[in-house]
Amino acid sequence: MKGKVLRAVGLPTPGTDPASPLRLDIGCGKTTPEGWVGIDAIDFGQKHVHDVRKGLTWLTDDSVDEVRSSHFVEHLTGSERIDFFNELHRVMKPKATALIITPNWSHACAYGDPTHQWPPMSQWYPLYLNKAWRDTQAPHAPYDCDFDHIVAGSWDPIIESRNAEFKSYAMSNYTNTWRDLIVTLTKR
Repeated sequence: MKGKVLRAVGLPTPGTDPASPLRLDIGCGKTTPEGWVGIDAIDFGQKHVHDVRKGLTWLTDDSVDEVRSSHFVEHLTGSERIDFFNELHRVMKPKATALIITPNWSHACAYGDPTHQWPPMSQWYPLYLNKAWRDTQAPHAPYDCDFDHIVAGSWDPIIESRNAEFKSYAMSNYTNTWRDLIVTLTKR
């Protein structure tokens, strides 16, 4: 069933091996890199089956060294995204990073999967995760988190061979050129 925990398992306990950093791969799907703890609500055979929409309650504050999440966040509703980023901020150590990869709003892949939720992700979303920006520009936004960010992207293969000037122009002016939005968040 979608959104249900399929198999109850022991979740990772932070601090059990102080020599090993706690690195979470949230929405890991079928692959989790070596040295990472894979978490997904769907049982793909990974070690931990857990719906992160229910929080990361087993983790203490400031206990996670690094997070990656590739093509997961776009499956959350707008309000679930707010909770997700607030919860990430709670569990990440100061200066820890989270690599978040989603389809960019201007590419057809953002709309092609019927399980993607509205709104699609754009390069604006990390601004709302920064407290100083939010205090002056969006005080209504219900975030508690505070992240610095770097925005990058991946090209659609159709323009891969084009020069940098064309790619830069295409990113801002054409659809279906900027395929993935790659955001690195750093906890303040």
